[in-house]
Amino acid sequence: MKDRKTNDAKQSSVTLKTVAEHVGLTPGTVSAVLNNSPASRSFPQHTKNRILAAVRELNYRPNYFARSLRVKRTYTIGVITEEIGDPYGGIIVSGIEQYLRQRDFFFLAVAHRHDPKLLQTYAHLLLERGVEGFITMDTSINEPPALPTIAIAGHRLVEGVTNLILDHRSAAQMALRHLNQLGHKEIAFMKGPPTSSDSEDRWSAIVQVSDELGIRIRPELVIRLNGEVVTPDLGYVFAKRFLARNHEPFTALFAYNDNSAIGAIRAIHEAGLRVPDDISVVGFDDIESAAYNNPAITTVRQPLKKMGEIAARTLLNQIESGEPRVPEITVEPEFVVRGSTSAARANRKAVVLKLA
Repeated sequence: MKDRKTNDAKQSSVTLKTVAEHVGLTPGTVSAVLNNSPASRSFPQHTKNRILAAVRELNYRPNYFARSLRVKRTYTIGVITEEIGDPYGGIIVSGIEQYLRQRDFFFLAVAHRHDPKLLQTYAHLLLERGVEGFITMDTSINEPPALPTIAIAGHRLVEGVTNLILDHRSAAQMALRHLNQLGHKEIAFMKGPPTSSDSEDRWSAIVQVSDELGIRIRPELVIRLNGEVVTPDLGYVFAKRFLARNHEPFTALFAYNDNSAIGAIRAIHEAGLRVPDDISVVGFDDIESAAYNNPAITTVRQPLKKMGEIAARTLLNQIESGEPRVPEITVEPEFVVRGSTSAARANRKAVVLKLA
């Protein structure tokens, strides 16, 4: 314990001035290099290398609290999400964290669970803690925020907000063309819950593309999910109810996301049917577990980690460099074919009638 205290004392005694004296330069020069300020661009690379080597040798740790007081900044952003720990948000946060770490920024995260009052409360708390901007995920923003904001899966045009969205039309084309080419004409659809900010835009794209491809959307083959967060359990419950009450033939299911697809596959298996032999299933997102499900899920891949990185970079560029805000940034999806889809079976109707 004594040695630990001694080491801590030694580390705390190493200041910016200590590093400057060690390399024979001014504290201003050392500070400029460590903060990668515009002034540091004029310094020779070997000078920068000497400073960085000294920092490692002396185990210098910048006092970010003192730095914040000096420059009246916190180098912190607020991340507002619907839930902490879900696969979708977790991958995005990983991308945010990775980029912020490179820029010596931190983040505070809160989860509002689609409660408007909680969302407002948390936004105020983050402001009180001095965050310099916001990144939101699956969060509906209705009024201009007090700080620069990047809304991942944001679809409403709001002053001061940059929406980072997936090209849902392209996603719908990929999934429905795949099913169409496999001979699937009768397709069941899972619509997302009203609380999910992607639900309406994704469904609108599906309706439009289905019409273009000549795929009929039958109301009796549409499942509307209802819940705060789309988990495998939610997909399972709604798919089980749907299979129990519906006797209309269908050969494929386009799920709202991978979580609902995982739950639906279990419900299909429990109904005595096989995926993909009897019913093909397509998911959305390509969360990590999609590749390890049985069968592995054919899905529309959102570049979730990349979206987190883009959101963090865009926000910091607005904060640090005064980069002009753009209303919208669109990212392209990919389509991943796995084991949950195959050619439509001609005798699928007989299977359904037998269950009835």
